Amino acid sequence: MIREFTEEQDELRQTVRRFLSDHSSETEVRRLMETESGYDPALWKQMGTQLGLQGIAIPEEYGGQGFGWVELGIVLEEMGRALLCAPFFSSAVLAATTLLASGDEEAKRRHLPGIADGSMIATLAFPRPGAPLEVRAERRDDGWRLSGAAPLVIDAHVAQLILVTADTSEGRAVFAVDAGAAGVTVTARPTLDQTRKLADIELSDVVATPVGDPADGEELLSRVLDLAAVALAAEQVGGAQAALDMGVEYMKVRVQFGQPIGTFQSLKHMAADALVEVETARSAAYYALFAAADHSEELPIAAPLAAAYCADAFVSTAHENIQFHGGMGFTWEVPAHLYFKRARAGQLLLGEPDHHRAQVADRLGF
Repeated sequence: MIREFTEEQDELRQTVRRFLSDHSSETEVRRLMETESGYDPALWKQMGTQLGLQGIAIPEEYGGQGFGWVELGIVLEEMGRALLCAPFFSSAVLAATTLLASGDEEAKRRHLPGIADGSMIATLAFPRPGAPLEVRAERRDDGWRLSGAAPLVIDAHVAQLILVTADTSEGRAVFAVDAGAAGVTVTARPTLDQTRKLADIELSDVVATPVGDPADGEELLSRVLDLAAVALAAEQVGGAQAALDMGVEYMKVRVQFGQPIGTFQSLKHMAADALVEVETARSAAYYALFAAADHSEELPIAAPLAAAYCADAFVSTAHENIQFHGGMGFTWEVPAHLYFKRARAGQLLLGEPDHHRAQVADRLGF
């Protein structure tokens, strides 16, 4: 599966990069990460109504742009490069992908148009690998009710729609919950990565609607988390490239002993190793994106492989960027720590790299 980007896809990349260079500068990132919501509603609206970014991979029949996973990956890579502070991953990736993969036409027509134009923010509460699922669903005469706790849900504090994974008497299923419904309590949590907000959700006898067939919940969640891993890998490649570029640029202008530090052999070797990691991660992420776009049977292997490698590559490159900056790299004023925190937090967002490697081994039958 050797593919190249089309001219239209390259133009999309340049358009998104120009937009983010104007609206996601270091100053703006620092401003938004200090706010309670963590994003700019006006910018979010502009992204949805003028650029159509939230709906880039949502079919036109549901109000989206009708593109696919390659285009979504390009957008995510550029957002990772710019450390965009916005609920894009939670709403346009996690929630939208869950709805699309569910096959639930009623749910798709009800929720996807709002996600596509940015008028509604949605998220997905899913169990972390190795952690018990603490939400139970009970079917009653008047419908389904949910009770329990869902910790560390991405952007739950600003979401209007929460898709909640819950255990039923027949297995695991996904349910749609109105964030403003009676019995829903959302509490924002302090995070290592202040550019991406997390919140805990408490549910007490909350009215919920199944998304898709409850009997297919396990299969749905597995598919969604594979696709989410591909999306996160693309974002991490963008962040890793930005961290590398930042470090290389600094080595060109920082002078010691009368010459730029970039001429020192040890730093050249560090930069070369970082470049190899970034380019290898890019290859893994792009392969997984094309597999997702083609509905390839290779996706169950390509997704966790990209997730593991890209997470580690981002952490390593972000760490090297701090080293390139020397003592300054550890200070608040230098933005190197912003990428390092995003890298470390992202490394755990969908499960540790060892979890993804174990998935590859298990799916290959080892």
